[in-house]
Amino acid sequence: MNNDINSQRRLIVDILASKWVIRIMYTLGHDTKRFSEIHKAIPEATQKMLTEALRKLERNGLIDRHIYPVIPPQVEYKLTALGRELLKLTDAISQWADTHAGEIKRAQKSYDRRKKS
Repeated sequence: MNNDINSQRRLIVDILASKWVIRIMYTLGHDTKRFSEIHKAIPEATQKMLTEALRKLERNGLIDRHIYPVIPPQVEYKLTALGRELLKLTDAISQWADTHAGEIKRAQKSYDRRKKS
């Protein structure tokens, strides 16, 4: 039983640890967006990396992808109910980061100074 719980937790952490996942989720927020809009919001992600991240999110039930039958194909993405629920958690992480960013930067500077000595 404990092994199953740990395995499930690792799965979720692995999903969230993916480089672009949280940024994609923030970009989608509560709106439907086309691939180009997502890419514009995260320009440092290559098309390939963004496509892979979107596929993982879709596979894990966090986003829905809708393909319109037009030429060229138009694809839109939106968070699922599960994705919106997870977005609440990532919002809490962001608030924690905002609150403690100064402390973390000070700790990094202190560490770096000690390592130079």
